[in-house]
Amino acid sequence: MEVPELSSALRDLPNRVLNVPVEERQSLFHNVSAVLSNPGVNSAIVRGICKVIGTTILKYKDPPSQLLVRKLICDLIVAHHDLTIEHMLSVLKTLLKELPSAPAHNKGEDARRESLESLKSLSQKCSDSKVIKELLQLIFSILNGSDGKINVVEYRINLYQGAGCLSFNKVPEDHLDDILNMAVDLFWKALETESQDKRIKTYLNDESNFNVSNEDYLTFMTPEGELYDKSVIPHADAQYATTGVKRENKVYSYKEQLEEIQLRREIDEKRQKEAVQTQAVYALLEVAKVSSGGKAYATPDKHIIELFLDALQSNVEAIRDVTLRAMQIMIGSIVEYLKSDADLEKQLVARLWIAKFDVAVDIRQLAVDLWDSAGFAYPEFDDIIADITHPELCIQKASAESLIPLILNDESLLKCGLKKMLGIYNEKLTLIPPKLDKFDREIEPAFDQWKPRRGVAIAISQIAQFLSIEDINYLMQFMVSHGLGDREEIVHKEMLAAALKIVDIHGKETIVSLLPVFEEFLDSAPKSQSYDNIRQAVVILMGSLARHLEKDDKRIDPIVKRLITALSTPSQQVQEAVSNCLPHLMPSVKDEVPAMIKKLLHSLSKSEKYGERRGAAYGIAGIVKGLGILSLKQLDIMSKLTQYIQDKKNYKSREGALFAFEVLCTTLGRLFEPYIVHVLPHLLQCFGDSSQYVRQAADDTAKVVMGKLSAHGVKLVLPSLLDALDEDSWRTKTASVELLGAMAFCAPKQLSSCLPSIVPKLIEVLGDSHTKVQEAGADALKVIGSVIKNPEIQAIVPVLLKALEDPSNNTSACLQSLLKTKFIHFIDAPSLALIMPVVQRAFMDRSTETRKMAAQIIGNMYSLTDQKDLTPYLPSIIPGLKSSLLDPVPEVRAVSARALGAMVKGMGESSFEDLLPWLMQTLTSESSSVDRSGAAQGLSEVVGGLGVEKMHKLMPEIIATAERTDIAPHVKDGYIMMFIYMPGAFPEEFTPYIGQIINPILKALADESEYVRDTALRAGQRIVNLYAETAVALLLPELEKGLFDENWRIRYSSVQLLGDLLYRISGVSGKMTTETASEDDNFGTEQSHTAIIRFLGDERRNRVLSGLYMGRSDVSLMVRQSALHVWKIVVTNTPRTLREILPTLFGLLLGCLASTSYDKRQVAARTLGDLVRKLGERVLPEIIPILESGLNSEQADQRQGVCIGLSEIMASTSKEMVLTFVHSLVPTVRKALADPLPEVREAAAKTFESLHSTVGSRALDDILPFMLEGLSDPDPEVAENTLDGLRQVMSIKSRVVLPYLVPQLTAQPVNTKALSILVSVAGDALTKYLPKILSALLEALSQSHGTANENQELEYCQTVILSVTDEVGIRTIMDTLMVSAKSDNVNTRKSSASLLCAFCIHSPGDYSQYIPQLLRCLLRLMADHDKSIIQKAWEALNAVIKGLNPTQQIGYVTDVRQAVRFAASDLKEPELPGFCLPKGITPLLPVFREAILNGLPEEKENAAQGLGEVIFLTSAASLQPSVVHITGPLIRILGDRFNSGVKAAVLETLAILLHKVGVLLKQFLPQLQTTFLKALHDQNRTVRMKAGKALSELVAIHSRADPLFNEIHNGIKSSDDSAVRETMLHALRSIITPSGDKMSEPIRKQVFSTLLSLIGYQEDTTRNAVGGCLGAMLKYMPAAQVTDLLNNHILADNSDDPLTKHGYTVILFVALKECPKEVLLENFTDRIIGNILVNILSEKAPIACNAVRAATYVLEYKLVNREDPPNNVLVSLARAMNHSSNDVKQSDEVTFKKTCDVLETGARDSLSDVVAKVLKRVAAQPPVKEDDLDDTLQT
Repeated sequence: MEVPELSSALRDLPNRVLNVPVEERQSLFHNVSAVLSNPGVNSAIVRGICKVIGTTILKYKDPPSQLLVRKLICDLIVAHHDLTIEHMLSVLKTLLKELPSAPAHNKGEDARRESLESLKSLSQKCSDSKVIKELLQLIFSILNGSDGKINVVEYRINLYQGAGCLSFNKVPEDHLDDILNMAVDLFWKALETESQDKRIKTYLNDESNFNVSNEDYLTFMTPEGELYDKSVIPHADAQYATTGVKRENKVYSYKEQLEEIQLRREIDEKRQKEAVQTQAVYALLEVAKVSSGGKAYATPDKHIIELFLDALQSNVEAIRDVTLRAMQIMIGSIVEYLKSDADLEKQLVARLWIAKFDVAVDIRQLAVDLWDSAGFAYPEFDDIIADITHPELCIQKASAESLIPLILNDESLLKCGLKKMLGIYNEKLTLIPPKLDKFDREIEPAFDQWKPRRGVAIAISQIAQFLSIEDINYLMQFMVSHGLGDREEIVHKEMLAAALKIVDIHGKETIVSLLPVFEEFLDSAPKSQSYDNIRQAVVILMGSLARHLEKDDKRIDPIVKRLITALSTPSQQVQEAVSNCLPHLMPSVKDEVPAMIKKLLHSLSKSEKYGERRGAAYGIAGIVKGLGILSLKQLDIMSKLTQYIQDKKNYKSREGALFAFEVLCTTLGRLFEPYIVHVLPHLLQCFGDSSQYVRQAADDTAKVVMGKLSAHGVKLVLPSLLDALDEDSWRTKTASVELLGAMAFCAPKQLSSCLPSIVPKLIEVLGDSHTKVQEAGADALKVIGSVIKNPEIQAIVPVLLKALEDPSNNTSACLQSLLKTKFIHFIDAPSLALIMPVVQRAFMDRSTETRKMAAQIIGNMYSLTDQKDLTPYLPSIIPGLKSSLLDPVPEVRAVSARALGAMVKGMGESSFEDLLPWLMQTLTSESSSVDRSGAAQGLSEVVGGLGVEKMHKLMPEIIATAERTDIAPHVKDGYIMMFIYMPGAFPEEFTPYIGQIINPILKALADESEYVRDTALRAGQRIVNLYAETAVALLLPELEKGLFDENWRIRYSSVQLLGDLLYRISGVSGKMTTETASEDDNFGTEQSHTAIIRFLGDERRNRVLSGLYMGRSDVSLMVRQSALHVWKIVVTNTPRTLREILPTLFGLLLGCLASTSYDKRQVAARTLGDLVRKLGERVLPEIIPILESGLNSEQADQRQGVCIGLSEIMASTSKEMVLTFVHSLVPTVRKALADPLPEVREAAAKTFESLHSTVGSRALDDILPFMLEGLSDPDPEVAENTLDGLRQVMSIKSRVVLPYLVPQLTAQPVNTKALSILVSVAGDALTKYLPKILSALLEALSQSHGTANENQELEYCQTVILSVTDEVGIRTIMDTLMVSAKSDNVNTRKSSASLLCAFCIHSPGDYSQYIPQLLRCLLRLMADHDKSIIQKAWEALNAVIKGLNPTQQIGYVTDVRQAVRFAASDLKEPELPGFCLPKGITPLLPVFREAILNGLPEEKENAAQGLGEVIFLTSAASLQPSVVHITGPLIRILGDRFNSGVKAAVLETLAILLHKVGVLLKQFLPQLQTTFLKALHDQNRTVRMKAGKALSELVAIHSRADPLFNEIHNGIKSSDDSAVRETMLHALRSIITPSGDKMSEPIRKQVFSTLLSLIGYQEDTTRNAVGGCLGAMLKYMPAAQVTDLLNNHILADNSDDPLTKHGYTVILFVALKECPKEVLLENFTDRIIGNILVNILSEKAPIACNAVRAATYVLEYKLVNREDPPNNVLVSLARAMNHSSNDVKQSDEVTFKKTCDVLETGARDSLSDVVAKVLKRVAAQPPVKEDDLDDTLQT
């Protein structure tokens, strides 16, 4: 393989192995392996490959990739053995070093495992013993620390395993001995240093252990009492894992997280331990019971008793406790056993005696009871003395205390005991020497027996009260010489405590003897460090002793000095003791105080030693306390301290000042409080000090200061601290926060007053922008949490803090924790400070559950805490509670109401002055029923909290207000709600008010407002459910009335309430479903049936069930459903029950049939039908006669009821039974259909329907003929009633009745009234007969024109056509009316127009598909000569167009244009009559306007043209109202970029409009002028021409036309485009011709000059146009200028230029056309004629043509003015007929036509005959047009 291939395979290998995809690794490694045999591979390449292998070992995790790496290692060793070994050693060394740095789990474990595998693989390939030895040394050097100490056990194990892997090698056997010796030596040394070396060595020294299994070995290595296989135990350490702990948290540091995890582990272990202890105690006591020596029980033996004796000496309280309990159970048998063993009894007595003085009170009591029950005698003194040397502190204290009764019993024991104690002390003072090996190396260090000495010190302290002066002197000598100088600090402190106690008790008696001892020691004791402890103790003792001296004793002064000196001792105990001694001595050394203070202040600020500065602070505090608080000012201490704390250079001064403030506050207590306000600003600064020592001192000072604050002090300090939180400086904020946190150390009273102000501020701080401030806030909250005394709250402090720090995520969880917590202890102020902000925030949460939990907590809180602590939180909690009280969720309202009630009950009404007024106001709030419900619930609970008296005071007012009818619905609703919730608050006490509230509830059930009715129903149900038994006598009569109330809502509510009452009485549930059952199914039981009868009695039960049964047939669906539901549930058998209640039911039915209420009659009738169905047809013979007689009643209501009843009966019975009674039914129905009362007729129509459905056509045959006869009744009232009866029948049975009626009613004379009334209710059945009906109606309407009945007939016809809404009917109407509109009969056209108008305006049907035909028809009618037709057509057209939306309007533009053209085609006048109405074109304008503004370009052009056509056909007067609406959109369109077609159409329309209305558009003059002039420059010629035309119309209304002329003139001069210039000239000609007189003289001259200069222009069109303009101008030019033009230009024969000459001929003939009078003057006539004659003969055809035109206009002028035409002109014209040019000949023909037009009829005919004979072609030509003769007029 070549070098390039080698390079390709190894190029960028380190990066490729890391970045290549997993699936490509195989090919990459294969390529590397393939090039290893290449001769180009050298040492550097091998080293590089080895490094790559080292990288991949750590990075590759998947087994296939790891296999690739191992294969590469093998290939590399095979190919380059020595180089690979050399370089892989360094790689492996690096890997081994990296092993410890890997994490303990996951990736690190994998990496270490792979390293071990790699080492093993490498070893297997290695046969060089030197390499193996080097690797062994390398591994153990790492283990032993020479190359980096490894301390983690797992890593050490990995390294040992790595060393073991080296045993898998290929070293020859002859070299193995050296390797094995070396390996054993290294491993053995390692075993010596490991923690378990002894056990391993012991294990290895036993040869039998060499062949054991690995599991046996691991079992051996497992500590005693543990399991080797721990997999059977759940792994509990997972919850303590620290790998996932966040290392950064602003409020919760990593260290704190680890501490918390450790604390959690300890708590869990403690719990597990306690659980095990509990089980063990239970088991032990059970064993004690069965070993208590009773019958069938075992007895204790010596072993058990000795076990108990050992257990009583345990340091674990629980063990001592359970031992005594077990002994209590077994004491009888133990005492019995001890009778046989005196030594054991002696031990037990001593043990029990000591237990009587145990440090635990419970154990003491157990021991006392046990001692008393056993009746033991006092123990031996020596036995007890022996126990003061016990190693356990609790036994030492109990033994020492137990000596007191023994000494009291025998005082002689004191001296003996004291000597023994001191002897023990001296004995135990000797150190047990260290254990040495044979090389004098220390195996075990020397052992100090200090615990027995501590017991001696404790015992001396206990017996101090019994010591004599002699004993004291002896003991103090011992103390000074030995005891106070004990080498063990604990013993030293205990000895000092004992000595202090002796001095306190006996100081006064022993001062004379002890003081010299102390002084002598202080004077003679060596200055060595070993005596420091004794010296300090002696000073303290001396100070304590000095308290017993008189004030003026001289010995005090040196004592004070010694004490001051002792303050430099770096021991807080010493310094506090000195500080406590000094106050008593200060009055004796007043004179020395200033010097002492000065010295102490200097030490305080300048001393280098912390202890000295601290001691100086204690000294100052002690002196100030002794001299009084005034000494602070007198000795200038505060000013000095202020100076020190402001010293920026020396942190020690600041720290010392803080020490002084702290100790002063501690020592002086509240006396120092006035100075705290002075200290506070400096304290705040020190919190942010650069020195950590100062910050720590500030923190300590703050805790002390806050802990000593009184309530007044809190008030002084708090405002300034809270104000500091608003400062900009983050350091100041942080300091304030820390101080506020330190307030947690205030006394409980002060804490409760300050925390409500502090915690909210701290919570605000949590959101500060600076992290330090945030951390300080979090820490402060933790501090507050740390002083919580309630253990239940203390357990959930972290949860509370999380909720405060992140309320959005943790509030709900916190509330759940609070609700789950079972409170046993009172909730203190710090607990409230953390809880209440969470609750307050919860009330603002969106979550319903959260708000509910908050209310629950508040409700529970008032029974768990001091009301004074809660008072500060009321202002912040009450708003949230009020808000929750108005929550949409009922459960939240209920919980909030209960919470309010609990608060009021707990704190009294005085704490809630505004609550009751607010509740009363909200109770009548108009905003929401939810608010009123919450207020009612809250008010009820609050009244419940205030007591029964408050309810008795409020209820009369509530009832009176609820009964009022003059109050708003929402007010009534609120008061009715009180009846729902008040019974819940006072279940028993509310009973007297039940009778009073029924009436207002029932009245409210009929209220107009639905929410009032709903509330009243709920209130009624509440009363029924609560007081069913007691309220039935009051409720039932009212509910029975409600069943028949006219208001269906009251009936519905009464049924519901009655149902609830019956459910309660019968004991059944009304919640079962009855929907799936049939109507006759029942769910009632015999028990419920019996209960109802028993409770109500037969009569009342019959009335109630009758009312319910009638409710089943109610007109209201809701009442029916509700009554049916109740009936099914309470009735057991419907037919049986009906038979039982039939008499009562029939009485009610007859009363209802005769009722004035329609609903009652309907209900009764339906019930009748239902009865017939249920009870069979046997009741009909009884019912029908009653009903027939009822029809003759004078009461209309009863007649209506009879009809309703008959309908129901016929619907409910068989056809045969109806046929039986048909002879009486038909007259009844016929009579009822013509009844005077409409309601009776309506009911009779329904009866007719039932009758027809049953008996068929017989009903028609028997009833309708009589009805038709009734229509012709002479009495109009009878006819009207009969007609209405027919209408009622038609509305129900139109398909049956219509075929019978139509032929009768359409016969002549047509009864239009009957038709209109009947057809209007016929519905879809009408369509079939509509053509016939319409023809009859049109004929009748046409005949009525001009009569008095015209309007009435029209109204009837309109009623018919407007009743048609179906598609077929509309088509019929449209076809009929549009055909009639074309009639030659004007009356028919009028009728058609009137009906079309009514149909288009009022029809509810859809006629949109007929709009094109309608447009054509209506516009044609607008061309009618009859004004009424035109007006109706206009109204119809207006309605049609208004019914179109903008999109549809655009679509109908073409149809409108076609319709307009169609209408105009038959016109003889220039204008359409309909368009000439006032606002005549208004209906069409929206169509054109919408298309012009919003249509497509083609639609815009079409609309503009159509609008022009409409304008053309409209008069100016009619256009006037619409001018602005038309012009605006047109101008706007011209201003936009649209195609030429749109612009041309718009310009043409504007020109037509200007022509029509002229002056009316003067307001648009500027816009129009600008628009037209702009259009003159358009690229399209048509647009330019239309613009010129429009300008010619515009100039007519122009008062100052000069600008217009000037603009066109300038355009002519400046235009380079001949086409534009041509149209400009055309425009100029257009405006000069009508309005040349509006041109001012200067403009005229300019225009004339310009035109004259262009008269010889090369282009014919331009020249023609110029000549035309000049010819037209001659009319308005002065005579002199005209003369000059004729003489010098036109008639002068001095021009040889044919173009100019041609131009002159143009001017001449145009002038003769426009102003012949001004040109044909006497002195010019002959010359002009001569000029014409000459030019006619010209060979130039254009000149000859113009001469012919000029001759024509001369002839016209002469003939018009009755003058003889010149003969020479006539001759010339005749000759021109033979001119060589055809153009001239054609001009001559035009001349002939023009001449004919001006001749009289006779002359014209004669001339025509002559010409016809000569020129037949000319005679056949059409009339001449103006532009045929005048070719200067462009088109």
